[in-house]
Amino acid sequence: MNINIQTLDFTAKDDLNEFIKEKVARLGRYLDNIISYEITLRIDKSATNDNKISDIRLVIPGNDLLASSRAETFEKATAQAVDALEKQIEKRKSKDSY
Repeated sequence: MNINIQTLDFTAKDDLNEFIKEKVARLGRYLDNIISYEITLRIDKSATNDNKISDIRLVIPGNDLLASSRAETFEKATAQAVDALEKQIEKRKSKDSY
């Protein structure tokens, strides 16, 4: 499993990178055929405080799963995107079981 974290126009601290790796590694409990995780962090130039965006792409056989979230911090945005991916995985598993 390969975790790629890309930041646009800033450098992420080690604490943030470790937090993201821990959060996305949780998804491995739900799906065992994950090839890699691709996380992109960026700051939107908006006037609101919710300007941190986390995009997560799960590379799996077949169609990849994608989630994006916007929040006040990258930690919150990443947690929300991981939650959205968990729901997508559950939905995909229920479709496959039919």
